[in-house]
Parts: sequence; C-alpha cells; structure tokens
Amino acid sequence: MAIKVKPLGDRVLVKPLEEKEVKKGGIIIPDTAKEKPQEGEVIALGTGKRDEDGKKIEFTVKQGDKVLISKYGGTEIKIDSVNYLIMREDDILGILG
Repeated sequence: MAIKVKPLGDRVLVKPLEEKEVKKGGIIIPDTAKEKPQEGEVIALGTGKRDEDGKKIEFTVKQGDKVLISKYGGTEIKIDSVNYLIMREDDILGILG
C-alpha cells in the first residue's frame, strides 16, 4: 500500500485501530455515540524535529508500532476512503507491547 501523504517535521501518520463492537444486554450503540479509538498503528514518519543546535532528533516511534494516542489529538484526514490521523509525536502517549 503506497501512502500519498508524507508528514513533515515531527508529525506522524497514524491509522486508528477500530475497537471491536461489544453488545451488552442486546443494546446496539450507534456510531455517533461511540468513543474515538485511542489505539493506532504508525504508518509514516515525518522528516524529524531539530533541536536548538540544528541537530536532528530521532523519533521514539517507528513505522508499524502500535501506539496509544491522545483522545482528541491530531487532525483527521481521509485517503482512499480510509481514515488517518496526522499528529505530533508529542500527542502519542505510549507504545503498546
């Protein structure tokens, strides 16, 4: 799969992972009432952040990592009918095991 977007700077392209729908007591929750996913997979990394001396700071995450993301962090974009988030690496809360 070729991604048509290359993030810039310390930004990361993340594909949110959809949570499995759980029906308790036969109640179906509509899409509008569901919470945004907080897990995602890193698809692409930006060009990198620079410190005050101009040295490139390496990313903590790498392509393919499953990450925990901030609930309302990032900007939603749609590429070929697939939803993605572009966010700063600072909006990633952690790497999942």
